[in-house]
Amino acid sequence: MGAWQLLMVGLVMLLGLVGVLLPGVPGPWLVWAAMLWWSMHVQSGLAWVLLVGSTVVLLVNQAVVWLLPPRRVRGVGVTRRMAVFAGAGALVGFFLLPVLGAIPGFIGGIYGSERHRLGGHGPAVTSTRAVMRAVGTSVLVELFGCLLVVGAWLGAVFWG
Repeated sequence: MGAWQLLMVGLVMLLGLVGVLLPGVPGPWLVWAAMLWWSMHVQSGLAWVLLVGSTVVLLVNQAVVWLLPPRRVRGVGVTRRMAVFAGAGALVGFFLLPVLGAIPGFIGGIYGSERHRLGGHGPAVTSTRAVMRAVGTSVLVELFGCLLVVGAWLGAVFWG
């Protein structure tokens, strides 16, 4: 696979990660489609294992998201800025503490956004709890599954 195709697969995966945070964009499907494209072109044993593994992870991910309570965005105060902070926090946490760091990074991003908006620790903690109860858990589960797939792909590209 050439460098340009590899770059395009990476960009589609990045779009899928951003799509998890944006309503109406099928983030996990984009990540899976990029993995499928890469596997079809590389055609190695590792590529097929990653395709099957990512399919299982994303299917289990969707089942868990469906079992969670529905998202209640209205009335909680979720903004685009908060989504950007949460996504950036998850990405930073994912790379600082591989895989597991995405969870505290996501929550820390929400807290940072709320701390900036509200100005104090107490109101920011209260708002972060409310956001996590309303929408954060389902978004976090979906983002975590996609980050696992992207992380496995990055590992295969760089070290496989």
